[in-house]
Amino acid sequence: MPGVISKHLTQFSTLTGIPETILSRVTCAVFVSLYYGKVIHPRLVSLMARNSTLNPKKVARKDLNDNKHNVSPDQDSTEAAIRNIEKLGLQKEKQKKNPTVNKAFLVQLQKLLKIMVPSVWSRESGILTSHTLTLIARTFLSIYVAMLEGRMVKYIVRRDVRNFSFMLLRWLLVALPATFINSMIRFLESHLAMRFRTRLVRYAYKLYFEHQTYYRVSNLDGRLENADHCLTDDITAFTSSVAHLYSHLTKPILDLVLITVSLYNIGKGMGGSGVPGPLLAAIVIFLTGQILKAVSPKFGKLVADEANLKGYLRYIHSRIIANAEEIAFYNGHKVELNHLNRAYKAVCDQMISIFSQRLWYIMLEQFLMKYVWSGTGMVMVSIPIILGNKDQENSKDGGVSSRTQYFTTAKNMLASGADAVERLMTSYKEIVELAGYTSRVGNMLDVFEEVGQGHYEKPSIKGNSKSGQRQWETLRLTVRNGLPVATGELSEYSDGVISLDDVPIVTPNFDVVVPSLSLKVVKGMHLLITGPNGCGKSSLLRILSGLWPVYRGKLHKPPTEDMFYIPQRPYMSIGSLRDQIIYPDTLEEMKSKQITDEHLDEILQQVHLAHIVRREGGWDATADWKDVLSGGEKQRMGMARLFYHKPQFALLDECTSAVSIDVESQIYQAAKDADITLLTITHRPSLWKFHTHLLQFDGEGKWTLEPLNTETRLTLKEEKQRLEAQLSGIPRIQDRLKELCVLLGEDSSTQQEVDSNSSD
Repeated sequence: MPGVISKHLTQFSTLTGIPETILSRVTCAVFVSLYYGKVIHPRLVSLMARNSTLNPKKVARKDLNDNKHNVSPDQDSTEAAIRNIEKLGLQKEKQKKNPTVNKAFLVQLQKLLKIMVPSVWSRESGILTSHTLTLIARTFLSIYVAMLEGRMVKYIVRRDVRNFSFMLLRWLLVALPATFINSMIRFLESHLAMRFRTRLVRYAYKLYFEHQTYYRVSNLDGRLENADHCLTDDITAFTSSVAHLYSHLTKPILDLVLITVSLYNIGKGMGGSGVPGPLLAAIVIFLTGQILKAVSPKFGKLVADEANLKGYLRYIHSRIIANAEEIAFYNGHKVELNHLNRAYKAVCDQMISIFSQRLWYIMLEQFLMKYVWSGTGMVMVSIPIILGNKDQENSKDGGVSSRTQYFTTAKNMLASGADAVERLMTSYKEIVELAGYTSRVGNMLDVFEEVGQGHYEKPSIKGNSKSGQRQWETLRLTVRNGLPVATGELSEYSDGVISLDDVPIVTPNFDVVVPSLSLKVVKGMHLLITGPNGCGKSSLLRILSGLWPVYRGKLHKPPTEDMFYIPQRPYMSIGSLRDQIIYPDTLEEMKSKQITDEHLDEILQQVHLAHIVRREGGWDATADWKDVLSGGEKQRMGMARLFYHKPQFALLDECTSAVSIDVESQIYQAAKDADITLLTITHRPSLWKFHTHLLQFDGEGKWTLEPLNTETRLTLKEEKQRLEAQLSGIPRIQDRLKELCVLLGEDSSTQQEVDSNSSD
């Protein structure tokens, strides 16, 4: 490229008579001006704009001046400035939450390191020690190889074939352990990352499954949007970053210390001072670090935002998979495709932003570390040779070979030292990226611990109105930090009694469905729960199961193993046909209860599923049972679990809506015969006869509990249906009467009389 430009300049100079030197200078000036205008100046402007955002008073004054020209005459510019200051305050508040290298990062990292390396005698500590020793050995080998290369060049200059061959043989022999140690460093780094990940995953899984955190973190708490992404990708990225950063920091530090000592010694060996060279290097390195720190982008925030966006994209995919049937029924693929495209575009935009900011940063970094440092290294190597006072005139070649040996050895050592410093300088980006991963993983574990202790937060409801808080306080709910807090008492006893005393039904979004509920259910008291949609029927069962907290009052209930909940859509687990009935027990637990496959056959006969075993190929057959079994078969399989576990109380949430009425009646009768107390949500009148009491919600927060008289309820049901059928025809009769009045030209008084009678 330079040759082509020079050729054109020569031709243009010949044609115009202008000297080629002047043309060259003008061309260089044009290129430099264009480069400054297109590249450097926009970059400086962006840096100044970013720094100006740190001074809210300047921004407020600027916004105030801008508003004087931009706002309408009836708008108060002072109020606009105040709003801009408040907006800036929110931005600064958000910036405080961005992950960076600060005290919070160090505290979180220390906590995670204690989990990953629990003790000095742990396996992880042993791998870490082996890794450190390997890094030290690699540093000594690097220095030894640099000295060998210097001696080899010395004998080449002297034309000493014998000693050169001997040094070459030693160099080749040293290469064998050097290559093994290099490979060992990578192996130990990968193995260390795997061990760290194993420790962290086991600890996170333990928190995730204790106290039903896996349910509560997604349904009662809103701080983690993608717990699955945090448990997989974020932990993997964090542990890999920690293991890599350890070797990325330890080896350069060792290299710097040992190489500095070696350079000082060989510099003094040449008769010069060993201080000026390392001092010059320290000054250049310090200035380089300050420049890079001043212009370094916020890699921690960028990486954390990228991880959040990737997690959201994965959440959209999983959401489509989980609701594929409903989306297909509605033919809603266009809407879901738009959601996916927007999520993917957000990821791409974030990655492009990261690439763009790294472009200029790496350009400056390479200029300083490659060219400025190389020039500094040449000066460092030349100082002992030029200023050295060692007399070497008595040597065979006048000291040329010794100076060549020193130059080669020092040059190789400087190359290793520069590489070590470069890795230390560039490691700041990795440390900031590690801060992003640490923030996500540490925040995940903090949320798991708090949710396990019953502390929930909903960031989306943080800014709720004061009227909502007053409503909670009016309902005697304890409000803390703007949200209700569960202060109710929960006790579990195996006395066969469920008792609620002044317990409100509150949803995870803190909507109070029922202000106060007090009732007592004893064994043998079969309770039927009815009411309109959204009145709190299923919510009551979730509170009784312990899934939702008790915000006020007292809840007395049997232990979890004495209560069994069956939803409308039973969960089909991964495993054999036998596993579907005994879930959540394992085969070993089934055998410990002295239950055999013959007992399971009897259970299937009770729910009219005996043919399933033959059809699917035996008890050990495995399949995707949620697709293999029909809706009615899955519901009957859920009832089969009820007969297997035989709890004191069964919480049935429309769990037989897809089962025929005759089979449903037989199953309910079998459950009563098995001495299982039923708490049932249903809309089928055919199940009323299996219950003794009725709990009815009106949808407005009120409720009634009364004994269930089956015959009376059936009579009222029939009368209700008959009246509804009669009233459904009145609008059609009124419309026809209006048409007849118009055709006959009669007075509308007759119609008005009919309307008044119908309203009465």
